[in-house]
Amino acid sequence: MAKGNVMNVAKGVLGGMLAGVAIGAAGKMMIDKTPKMKKKADRAVKTLGQIADTAQYLFS
Repeated sequence: MAKGNVMNVAKGVLGGMLAGVAIGAAGKMMIDKTPKMKKKADRAVKTLGQIADTAQYLFS
């Protein structure tokens, strides 16, 4: 890989990470303000975990 390509990939990864942190911080602030939203977020995370477990079982 050329040096320029590596730098472009690194810049893209860094940009994605910064965007993710910004979105995560904004989402956390919204969730902390509303207990009802926190409950829904907890439920969504639990559901995603169950889906991941089911998918892992199907592909095993």
